[in-house]
Amino acid sequence: MIEDVMPRDVWEALMSDPDAVLVDVRTQAEWNFVGVPELGEAGKQPVLISWAGPVTVTENPEFVDGLKAAHIGVGAKVYFLCRSGVRSKAAALVARAAGYRQVYNIKDGFEGPLDARGHRGTVAGWKVEGLPWKQG
Repeated sequence: MIEDVMPRDVWEALMSDPDAVLVDVRTQAEWNFVGVPELGEAGKQPVLISWAGPVTVTENPEFVDGLKAAHIGVGAKVYFLCRSGVRSKAAALVARAAGYRQVYNIKDGFEGPLDARGHRGTVAGWKVEGLPWKQG
């Protein structure tokens, strides 16, 4: 089972643990148009590795290779982020199966669940917590 961690707790871990990493598994379009976590205050950048393949919504067959290419050690604490916490949990499971020992899912992701009007970004998640992020 993959542990869900609240966004603010992830931010604190990124600030205090030099080896902690945030891996954003959303798509290029989401990174460009919705935004990405801004980790400069922690002296870091998010690692951007899309969970979905470039053409389909199925698992990116090069996902684990992307983790290795980013030089993420198998002993590092790795926090996975997506829009709402679903793709990131799947990515964390694959990372664990590939030997990464400390993998976590960021609860509610970047934008959180839908609100009563069918909109994201108002109920929970990285953005709603007021954590640093940037667009484009």
